[in-house]
Amino acid sequence: MKQTLSPNVLSVLEDKIQLIKTQKGAIYLVGPIRLPVNLYGETVVFKWYCWLNCDEVTEDFERIIDKLSSANLAEYQQSSVLVYGDFEYADDAIIRFHSICHTGDIFGSKRCDCGFQLKQSMKMISEHGNGALFYLANHEGRGIGLFSKAMAYVLQENGYDTVEANEGLGFVDDSRNYGDAIQVLKALRSKPVTLMTNNPKKLEALKNAGLEVTSRKPLWGDVSEYNEKYLQTKVNKSGHIREKGKGPND
Repeated sequence: MKQTLSPNVLSVLEDKIQLIKTQKGAIYLVGPIRLPVNLYGETVVFKWYCWLNCDEVTEDFERIIDKLSSANLAEYQQSSVLVYGDFEYADDAIIRFHSICHTGDIFGSKRCDCGFQLKQSMKMISEHGNGALFYLANHEGRGIGLFSKAMAYVLQENGYDTVEANEGLGFVDDSRNYGDAIQVLKALRSKPVTLMTNNPKKLEALKNAGLEVTSRKPLWGDVSEYNEKYLQTKVNKSGHIREKGKGPND
């Protein structure tokens, strides 16, 4: 039996939900939510937002909320963004589009540099004074998903590099799309941004969307025997930008 949403619950949530219309439907953005984070032993307070893609476009948020209990959202990933400082109005803000990496971000795997990039970008944002980290949940394995990524790892343990493994499973090297994150960015900020990335495709996605990027900050680090080939493949085959003294083998 369907339960009626309490008026008190609705009144609390309505002020925290924002509708962003898209070509395919809508993005519903909830937040900001105060999120104290343990960052290298220091507590840093971010503002956290999460978003949900939906075919239905409505400002009757009760309709959307009513559907959540039967939507099995736990079976799917939703993306989110950590915002720090006066991100909306600050003249100079830095951002990171970070693709989820279950093994690197959660387990601390050294097969990649994702866990390092996640924490380092959060540190750089807090030290800068304002910025945003977009955590993109449908980007696992550059868009192939966690199970496929596990199979790609098996291939990599048998001599394939990252690109060869993805292509060997029938995928393209990189199928990630930044459209949703860009829509949310536009909803949160209209001023130019500085992008933390080594990946020119992220820079191109922002510029193609009409966003002004004032500069780019590289994010290399945590190079080891375990990820050296992975990082070299990023540069040699995926076109990642390597600055002297900051990339693999420098």
